[in-house]
Amino acid sequence: MKEFWVYILKCSDGSYYTGCTSNLERRINEHNFSKYSTAYTSRKLPVKLVYSIKLSNVEDAIRYERQIKGWSRKKKEALIRGDFELLHTLAECRNESHYKNK
Repeated sequence: MKEFWVYILKCSDGSYYTGCTSNLERRINEHNFSKYSTAYTSRKLPVKLVYSIKLSNVEDAIRYERQIKGWSRKKKEALIRGDFELLHTLAECRNESHYKNK
């Protein structure tokens, strides 16, 4: 059974990079040794792994990676810390048409 990883790296400038791979150790090394010179992380080295989760389905991994990429910094940091209560709070709709705001 193949494994797929969704991961978050913290870059040297404090920004986060989210990715997906089938070989986590190799991919982090590729980031840190700047295998792809035009990649986002190549100008922000070194990077440090701060979150990872193993999934068994590539489609689920890609979907989760894209979902995290759309999140705010606060939401990513809640995930990294494992603060699922805050993550849930940050995920709530806050626009004025939401039923909680009426």
